[in-house]
Amino acid sequence: MTQENDRLRTPKRERPPSASASASLITDPASALLYEKNAQISALQDQVTQLTNKIAALTHTAPTQHSNNILSSSTTNTSNNTNSNKKQYRLNATSATVTESESKCGKRRQLLEPTRTNIGRNASISTANALRQLQSSNDNLPQIDETSPLAKRIMAMFQDPASHTTYLRSTQFAHDILKLCHTIKNLLQNSPRCTFLSSPCYVFGDIHGNLEDLHFFSDNIWRLGMSLTAGNFVFLGDYVDRGRNCLECVAYLLLMKLLLPHKVTLLRGNHETRDVNGWEEHYGERSFIYQARARFGDELGFLVWEESNKVFDRMPLSCVIDQDIFCVHGGIPRSMSIQDVLMVPRVAGINPPYEHESEKAQQVASDCIWSDPASEEQEHSTVDADTGFGESLRGGGAICFGHKAVTDFLQRHNYSYIMRAHEAHADGVAVSKGARVFTVFSTSKDHNQGSKAMAGCILVDSEKLQIINRSPAYKNQYVHRRDSVSLANLTQYEIDVREKVGLVSSASADESEYEYEEEGGEAEHYDQWEDMEDDDDDHNDDHLGVRRTSAVDASLVVASPPGSHGDDSSSNSLMMPVVGDGCVAGDRRMSGIMEEGSEDESSSSSSDSDSEKDDTVVVEYSQRSASGRDMFHHSI
Repeated sequence: MTQENDRLRTPKRERPPSASASASLITDPASALLYEKNAQISALQDQVTQLTNKIAALTHTAPTQHSNNILSSSTTNTSNNTNSNKKQYRLNATSATVTESESKCGKRRQLLEPTRTNIGRNASISTANALRQLQSSNDNLPQIDETSPLAKRIMAMFQDPASHTTYLRSTQFAHDILKLCHTIKNLLQNSPRCTFLSSPCYVFGDIHGNLEDLHFFSDNIWRLGMSLTAGNFVFLGDYVDRGRNCLECVAYLLLMKLLLPHKVTLLRGNHETRDVNGWEEHYGERSFIYQARARFGDELGFLVWEESNKVFDRMPLSCVIDQDIFCVHGGIPRSMSIQDVLMVPRVAGINPPYEHESEKAQQVASDCIWSDPASEEQEHSTVDADTGFGESLRGGGAICFGHKAVTDFLQRHNYSYIMRAHEAHADGVAVSKGARVFTVFSTSKDHNQGSKAMAGCILVDSEKLQIINRSPAYKNQYVHRRDSVSLANLTQYEIDVREKVGLVSSASADESEYEYEEEGGEAEHYDQWEDMEDDDDDHNDDHLGVRRTSAVDASLVVASPPGSHGDDSSSNSLMMPVVGDGCVAGDRRMSGIMEEGSEDESSSSSSDSDSEKDDTVVVEYSQRSASGRDMFHHSI
């Protein structure tokens, strides 16, 4: 009884009422509202804590503690981060996109609208393959890929031409070239006369049928293949003539363009015209038409030559990299306008021209493929002070451009450099016009540059320009002289077969005998072949018809006149003289790299011992250009 009374006297402990219950027990309206708001705040704080922990888990950061301490901890972390962590800036890659549009003022003119857009990282190989399968409505091309028999034959030939001499002399090779030409014509015709690219880009100069140097670049630049090599590949023209393997070089480059249309850009040079690559009287067995007819016979050989020239007629004349570097085979046009280059017909013969080509279009196209930088002597004599242009030492109507023309052109389009080919240089790459004009030459043979001549190219990579040269000591692999020790184990028949496909040269054929000839003579006429049938899909503008006068007379033009590249080649040469043990003459900071190599085409007296090799000092230096791009140079 006593315990029961004590339990009755002891007050019972009750759970604290909830906020809503407390608000209902409170008669004061203000207090009830205060309790209700506190409950809502508590619920929101719980939600904030949950969301903060989820965000921390996703970003791999430590979660915050209680929601009541969010504001204070944020203030503390801000002060700590200011002292410990630096602000991180994201590096976004940008692409230069240029679209064509018509003028809004009523005139039928093509306008360019450049825009810069951010792009992500490079796509995977699977994504790149999927994108290549997306053909536009204008690209109605047959399916030719790496697995097709045609591609396999040409790639195998390029990798080891000495083992495919039978294929190189067969009609199968001729029909493969014809199929390539038929397939790629529409692709080139649908591209503008001036294309726009983004870096990184490898820029190559004249090839001139030099399979050895082209293979050198393949072994050292796109060793895994162009499709697996980052960046684009720009070739500035002159793929044929002078060299002994014009057909092989054309077949390989056209196949690469067909397989990788957005990575490979083939520009047109002056040798991609009928008046030049059909001039058999001048170039003899080094001419493109001679090699085609000697390899496949008169009828089939001419058909290969003509179909190849139809492809050349559709090649673009120029390209622009990063809206900053203008690339062309010869030089800038007198009109100083990219718009005029875009107005050149998509099918242009140039030398000789078609009926539909206007005189202005002929002049613009001829300037792009024929012009040269003016020498210092020409700057003071023949170059017009008002326009910056003058008559070229080549003659025949070709022009040269001086400092004023370069300055006006670059300022008008807001460019920094001009990259062109067209002139032989023993160093592979030369600069002129205040280091604003780069001349790239990617063949080391057949231009009277001596046995130490190098083949070069330029890598344009964002804000860096890197010059890559083939060292003179680099060992030949496929094309050899008849007296080379590499042919000692071959029979006379095997040597004769290789000589017929240009893989063996005579001891006296290393230097071209056509370089500085100034004899005139009319170019070869082609009326005797006008009865050849054209493809069903060819247009009427593909027929030569009545021969018209070209803006530049190829028969009167000197190939490389003496002194034409003496402007800055000696003072601004990209190879510095070596004075011993890696020390290099000059004031720039440089580093010497020692390489070993042996020149396969050495004389018999120097090749008695296979183990004897020549040491070559390869020089590398860097220089900061006026526009902010770093320039590097090295030889392989």
